[in-house]
Amino acid sequence: MDMSAVRLLLLFLLCSHFVSLCHGACSEVDSDTEAVAGKGFKLGCISCKMRPEVEASATVNWYFKAKGEAEFAHIYNYDEEGPHIVDERFEERVDWNGSKRSQDIQDASIYLFNVTFNDSGTYSCHFHRLLTYEFYEYQTVVSKLVHLKVVAKATRGTASIVSEVMMYVSIIGLQAWLYIEMVYCFRKISAAGEEALRESANAEYLAIASESKDNCAGVQVAE
Repeated sequence: MDMSAVRLLLLFLLCSHFVSLCHGACSEVDSDTEAVAGKGFKLGCISCKMRPEVEASATVNWYFKAKGEAEFAHIYNYDEEGPHIVDERFEERVDWNGSKRSQDIQDASIYLFNVTFNDSGTYSCHFHRLLTYEFYEYQTVVSKLVHLKVVAKATRGTASIVSEVMMYVSIIGLQAWLYIEMVYCFRKISAAGEEALRESANAEYLAIASESKDNCAGVQVAE
């Protein structure tokens, strides 16, 4: 394999990597922490993989510790078989709001219906992730906390608004950067391909010229 082909192969692999990143873009954003009694509320929990190209599967468990309680109680589980409400206090009040149609869960958010003041407290979200490499598997556990406060009337603070705006800005910025890198890579591949064609054409021309010269020399000798 000549150097031109090697360069093309490396550029192709690099661009394929950026394409996979673009499809699997993930941004970790903290959950809101203030819910309104009688309304619905999204408990956010996002854990992005460090290497998006690595295959993975994950299960998720949610735990809740109400104000005044000392221990966390297991309230919700999500695995390859789907969602399971474990704590009867949340029966028919919790719905999965995270990653769908994939076992590679990075968004484990849940939606809580008909919030009550008794829902105030600390929620803990646990990712049990299995990373699959070519020759081995590796397990990780990631946990995140959400301190939820239930109020009678919405008092959305500036921090919550800024957090949401920054989430969309970071996602859009990441997608734009990946798109620019992808276009740059494909342009490099195109330029390298044209260079390889020129080198091939020059080599062929030199070979033909050399052969013609040898033929002329042979004719002169024969004369």
